[in-house]
Amino acid sequence: MWVVFSLLAALSAAVVVTLSKVGVKNIEASVAFAIQSVLIVSVAWGVVAWQGHLGQVAEIDRRTWGFLIAAGIITCLSSLFSFQALKMGQASRTSSFDKISLVFSILLAVFFLKEKVTWQIILGAALMAGGALLIAFTRESS
Repeated sequence: MWVVFSLLAALSAAVVVTLSKVGVKNIEASVAFAIQSVLIVSVAWGVVAWQGHLGQVAEIDRRTWGFLIAAGIITCLSSLFSFQALKMGQASRTSSFDKISLVFSILLAVFFLKEKVTWQIILGAALMAGGALLIAFTRESS
């Protein structure tokens, strides 16, 4: 089932890139991100409340809070960087280059989470990174 949710996340991310590119056309990237952030927070807490999970907030331990806060800060930075890249570049190039995060995710998972890496993961990551770089640095046709 995780594959279905991963594919839905990928499709949603592609739609977000397209809509955000149009959204940043006439405004500053940080303003566009701030508008989306308010909606993200509203929807996220709405889902938590609808699912009846608000009580879990009081049960979160200090260590978990630290990790979630750090991840939230880095998510904000990532989004701000993405919006700025979208403002300056083509959606197809900026979003493909952003996918090099897969390589970073694998490296972080190996070093910090002690996940095992197979030759298939290494090859797949290399192919995805190569494809992202190829797309990102392809010369524009005139």
